[in-house]
Amino acid sequence: MSKSFDFHRAPGHLIRRAHQLSFAVFTDETAGFRVTPVQFAILNALMDEPGLDQVTLAAKVAFDAATSGSVIGRLEARGWIRREQDPQDRRRKLLWATESGAKAALDMKDAAERVQARLLAPLNSAEQEQLMALLEKLVDGSQHPL
Repeated sequence: MSKSFDFHRAPGHLIRRAHQLSFAVFTDETAGFRVTPVQFAILNALMDEPGLDQVTLAAKVAFDAATSGSVIGRLEARGWIRREQDPQDRRRKLLWATESGAKAALDMKDAAERVQARLLAPLNSAEQEQLMALLEKLVDGSQHPL
């Protein structure tokens, strides 16, 4: 009988585990805000580029456009974003971070920076730079549409 697949050393398994770690650390550091990493990314994207439509926003934060509607709805229900019909195309909805949404994102900035520091803490500075470069290359070089 052949030996089983060594999933412990498989890139997909390690990436999934790293994602689990990232999500857990983010949840720990932002516990008081009751926000997900995607919600945080959406708020920041809208602060950088107010008035984006939902499809463009989803692409900016690398999130499925169909699923982003429910995330946006939850942020809107909290009063953190507002949605308006595009005057040029009534089918499109344009989005903005509200004043309270922008404040919440800014209040979470220190927590988000702590998340990054905790994730990279096991690595020395050269390894941190190398990991970031390799992750960017992996993501940028992927042929899979997100």
